[in-house]
Amino acid sequence: MKRTDPMSIRQIIDMVVDRSGTKSEMLEHRASYLWPDIVGPGVNRHTMRRYVADGALHVYIDSAPLKTEIEFRKTAIVDAINSILGQDVLQTLIIH
Repeated sequence: MKRTDPMSIRQIIDMVVDRSGTKSEMLEHRASYLWPDIVGPGVNRHTMRRYVADGALHVYIDSAPLKTEIEFRKTAIVDAINSILGQDVLQTLIIH
């Protein structure tokens, strides 16, 4: 067996994810997970449910005025999440 240089845990995880073919699914889950960090705890408190499907982050909010405010910030939120992920995982944000 050939010896290789030691790898970090992060490198090993990235290698396994690349080989398994689930990288896009993992990035979608991560995009959904980043929602509270991007919008803050005040908005997240009114978030009921969120998930990613077909390049769109679907977010359920229980406050009508807050839905309207987020509608104005949709592009900035999507851009912020994509910049953290390092690639264009999301194309749009859908508020329910």
